[in-house]
Amino acid sequence: MTVRVGSIVMGALDVRRAMEFWCRALGYVPRDEPEDTWVVLTPASGDGPNISLGLSETPVQHRPRVHLDLYTGDQAAEVERLLGLGASRVDWQDYPADADFVVLADPEGNRFCVIDHA
Repeated sequence: MTVRVGSIVMGALDVRRAMEFWCRALGYVPRDEPEDTWVVLTPASGDGPNISLGLSETPVQHRPRVHLDLYTGDQAAEVERLLGLGASRVDWQDYPADADFVVLADPEGNRFCVIDHA
């Protein structure tokens, strides 16, 4: 038996706003017609896990136990692109001296990292 990650689920107060950000950030598209309370986003290329967004009124965690790591060969450019799409910088106190990541938050406050994968 084989198992794989099919979907990563994140909460959002405004599912449509979160959908717009993640579609533009990752090149994903809604799998089905989005609802105000739920949408599954899938890679336009068909390759990779889904991102599912569900309505949630739970406060955003300061140190989320699960988050996305986005790999890129040009970290500075990718961070600027994501900021332009509506992400925000997170004042992260725990960067190691040789950090290869930058912590950002999507418009809903969900934190994610941009990893220098050059």
